[in-house]
Amino acid sequence: MIFEFIWNLASFVIALGILVTVHEYGHFWVARKNGVKVVRFSIGFGKAIWRKVGEDGTEYVVAMIPLGGYVKMLDERVDNVAKHDKAKTFSSKSVYQRIAIVAAGPLANFAFAICAFYLMFLIGVPSIKPIIGNIASESIAANAELTNNHEIVEVAGKATIDWQEVNLALVGEIGSNSIVIKAKNTENQLVSTHTLNTTRWQFSPEKASALTSLGISPFRPEVHNTLAKIAKDSPAEQAGLEVGDTLIALNGEVLKSGWLDFSQKIKKYPEQQVSITINRFGIERILLITPQTVDRDGELVGYLGVSPTVDEFPEAYKININYGVFTSLTESVQRTWHLITLSFDMIGKLITGDVSVKNLSGPIAIAQGAGDSAGYGFVYFLGFLALISINLGIINLLPLPVLDGGHLLYYLIELLTGKPVPENVQETGFKFGALALLALMSIALVNDFNRVLG
Repeated sequence: MIFEFIWNLASFVIALGILVTVHEYGHFWVARKNGVKVVRFSIGFGKAIWRKVGEDGTEYVVAMIPLGGYVKMLDERVDNVAKHDKAKTFSSKSVYQRIAIVAAGPLANFAFAICAFYLMFLIGVPSIKPIIGNIASESIAANAELTNNHEIVEVAGKATIDWQEVNLALVGEIGSNSIVIKAKNTENQLVSTHTLNTTRWQFSPEKASALTSLGISPFRPEVHNTLAKIAKDSPAEQAGLEVGDTLIALNGEVLKSGWLDFSQKIKKYPEQQVSITINRFGIERILLITPQTVDRDGELVGYLGVSPTVDEFPEAYKININYGVFTSLTESVQRTWHLITLSFDMIGKLITGDVSVKNLSGPIAIAQGAGDSAGYGFVYFLGFLALISINLGIINLLPLPVLDGGHLLYYLIELLTGKPVPENVQETGFKFGALALLALMSIALVNDFNRVLG
């Protein structure tokens, strides 16, 4: 648990540091190009742990609290400006220049996402075809006559080559009364069309995925009761379990449902002695074992320290999402645009109530995502960075006065009216924006804690 916490935290700090630097550099670069003097470029808030004044006169800072950053530009509204520097102030620039400077941060995040996806597609992403393993009886998918061993090739008009694309397409249809899915029979390659009636679709991300809530389970290789690994110094090793042992019964009850049955039941016995019947070289034995107590997402459960034997994924089900130099650029732009439009669509559905505020995620969920993606490998971490970069750009475009989007709203009003928004109105707006942002962050944090605590 301690290692997992440190890993997630380190991955989160690295990811956020990269994305904040990209965002603030967007502001910094365009400001400099428009002749604005940048006083400070800070990554993080609070006390500086590193600082340097460059030849350009800008103070570069890395601060202790890695939850954001800022670019401080010379501004007559807040600084005492010498006469020879008045032309270098942010406030002296035209409204179009100020719009460009403010918009550059979110746009830099979108550009970074395109670059990250481009590199990811060039390297290649190992993935799995979206082949259905099981359809729950009397589910929405079952009523639409979706069946096992069919590959989902299209959702709501969007082509899907792996499960990530299927999930994204399904999430984009939240609030719709129906979803059209095309599936290909893996045996005869015939494509069938299925219309899912989603008028009563109950999707709660904290409880189940979009797929599971519709009654769809992805194909997974068969898991056997034969042990493939015994953790060192675990209760299983201490009790004498060995690689190759086949689990037959727990406390005298035969494991009819295989490994899933065993793994669910053993969790109920933390620090309680249990008897496990095994088959070793054709001979049945009974071992007495006391599972340790471990914390799994806030729940104390029993732990043995064993892993089962799992069949390999069929080669025909594996894919490597990989494109050439030019095609990767097209694909990365399309992926970025799709995620931008999907994110704005989700914001709209939050406002209309089609999506619950319980779906909002905060820094804890982001940290877990950073740790998980980093653990899977570099290409997956690139994909995570791209996704969070897009979200960071979109959040900053929200029309809240404390964010870039709020400033852009003021400048748009200035363009329309021909004069700046009064200072007192701006000040009131900043206070409102800060409260609204704090409320959103509080909801996201509460959701994070609820997910962790189960």
